[in-house]
Amino acid sequence: MKLAEGWVPVALSSSIEAGTSAGAVVERQEIVVWRDNSGKAHVWEDRCPHRGMRMSFGFVRGDHIACLYHGWQYDTAGQCRYIPAHPNLDVPQTIKIPTYRTEERYGIVWTTSSADAALPAIAGAEDAAPVRSVYIDCPPEAVLPALGEYSAAGANAGIVSVNGDRLLVAMQSISPAKSALHVLLLEGTGTQKSHARWAQDLRFVLEQPAPAVAEVA
Repeated sequence: MKLAEGWVPVALSSSIEAGTSAGAVVERQEIVVWRDNSGKAHVWEDRCPHRGMRMSFGFVRGDHIACLYHGWQYDTAGQCRYIPAHPNLDVPQTIKIPTYRTEERYGIVWTTSSADAALPAIAGAEDAAPVRSVYIDCPPEAVLPALGEYSAAGANAGIVSVNGDRLLVAMQSISPAKSALHVLLLEGTGTQKSHARWAQDLRFVLEQPAPAVAEVA
């Protein structure tokens, strides 16, 4: 599988604690976002090569993540290093999980399949405060028009003005019918709770069915 070549936001940094993992979907492709015990984030294909179990169901041990099913352990490069049923086996180099480039910036975990893509520079966003991620049953192309005063800051991110505050909104395309917005506060006096409510209200509006059009006799 191949992710879109641009940088894609997949989680708020604050939502992935050290030693934990979480599943996500980008353009119908299942990925695992996990953080080793040193604090470094990783994004991989969410599948153990052995029996296809989701790695996001597994557990992190130091700089390894282990599959829940049979405990196969993988290092931070995706290479299998240990198989509990065969503890003395020199694991073949072919047993490896596909990995993606991963960076954290502006309080967001980003990933890409491109070897040379550069993250967009967003002025004033280095100290952005996390608000929340909201998942919306709505096509990605329908979300942007609903954001109101929106200024693009890269292919998948932009600045939104809400009640005089400036929010950073990063969009994750999950499928043709589902999107996620990762929201952070750049500048303003509003609270995390008030902006989280704004994101929740936006989801509610976008998920409302379109009004029926009356037929003309």
